[in-house]
Amino acid sequence: MDGHVVSVERVIAAPASALFEVVADAGRHPEIDGSGTVVKAKAGAPQRLRQGSSFGMSMKMGVPYSMTNTVIEFEENRRIAWKTVFQGFLGRFIGGRIWRYEFEEKDGATKVTESWDISQDKQAFFLRRGNLPESTRKAMNSTLEKLATLTES
Repeated sequence: MDGHVVSVERVIAAPASALFEVVADAGRHPEIDGSGTVVKAKAGAPQRLRQGSSFGMSMKMGVPYSMTNTVIEFEENRRIAWKTVFQGFLGRFIGGRIWRYEFEEKDGATKVTESWDISQDKQAFFLRRGNLPESTRKAMNSTLEKLATLTES
């Protein structure tokens, strides 16, 4: 783990615009989730994310729970990031991690970088411990593999 950020990258044989469209659609996040925890976007999620969009996600890691996400970075076909917190009362104490995707076109393909940034997370001290950073890295590699499968022709 580099400071508070875990990142993975992969070159995918697809244009940045095609990759961005998948990631900017919260309804498609279960299709690309490499962790197996994303169940579905909550009712009311925008069809396409943009700067300031908020969307809820139904999650499950042993037990079901919900997260609220707000898009905090948005540059069409280049970068999207959202900050996530627990829904309800626990949101005061749990959350603040940032999921970021960056897209850089190169020679007919796109280098995709996914990052898990806990620099603003209320549990950063605990999240850095144990095997969570490495298991997160493995899940992100799986996410980029799924993204490639969906977009490469």
